[in-house]
Amino acid sequence: MRSLQSYATRWTIKNLIPTILNTETAIPVQRKKLDKLMGTAPLPWGVSARKVNIRGLSALWIDVDSKNQRTLLFLHGGAYNIGSIDSHKECAARLGKAAKANVLLIDYRLAPEHAFPAGLDDAVMAYQWLLRQGYKASNISIAGDSAGGGLALAAAMKLRDTGIPLPACLCLISPWTDLTMSGDSVKSNATKDIMLNPAWMRLMAHNYAGPDKLADPLASPHYGEYKGLPPIIIHVGADELILSDSERLASKAKENGVEVTIDINPDMWHIWHIHAGFMPEAKKALKKLGRFIVSQSDDQA
Repeated sequence: MRSLQSYATRWTIKNLIPTILNTETAIPVQRKKLDKLMGTAPLPWGVSARKVNIRGLSALWIDVDSKNQRTLLFLHGGAYNIGSIDSHKECAARLGKAAKANVLLIDYRLAPEHAFPAGLDDAVMAYQWLLRQGYKASNISIAGDSAGGGLALAAAMKLRDTGIPLPACLCLISPWTDLTMSGDSVKSNATKDIMLNPAWMRLMAHNYAGPDKLADPLASPHYGEYKGLPPIIIHVGADELILSDSERLASKAKENGVEVTIDINPDMWHIWHIHAGFMPEAKKALKKLGRFIVSQSDDQA
């Protein structure tokens, strides 16, 4: 049974988010509005954060648990054009707490000012920075929501192809993996999705990858090769516009011998996890992801 909080949250999103995420609102305005909306949420109890600089890249180090070496590289969502460490610090901290892992949340470069592969290069560079700090790849997980989920998958593919040690696992929340928007759910869920609309997403995709690279495997990892990737967990809402991205990812990963778990949540919308401070369904989802991260890490403390 759905919680009363989920009904209230759904109503709020349906009436508020479309006023921000649309093709008419300038991207700098979208960024400011999203940061203002999500950035005021406090970090969970017992968690602290400090800014760090990684070769000119702004990032936030979220201290959750100093007793183990488990670490989470979190790549925020925002269709590659918006989103920041401010908008996603609470969600990243809550996932870190669920996994008993410290978190590195990065402000990777955004389109349209910095097109593909700038964000991908930043994600890979941040992962390598963690390795240089002495963290073992087997204790690092990469997580991301929406575009951040697609970016996490693309980063793992690039790490594999360049021979860099792979992370313990990938934790993908409502991942956007196909910038060409070819999935069946783009049509079948067009009236169900309360957050996203195809016109806005196509504009964001064009800003990021241009007309010629939408199907590049490292921009749209749906078109990439998954063999040899680390274990993957996927969370997606049944009402999502990009539900097909997750379904096809899980099917292809399984066919390529990758350990994959997909959790399709009824009546849930895009990245409902960000409401974990209020909504029981979101808290439960983050706990599931946290348990998976712990189970895949060398450090079981």
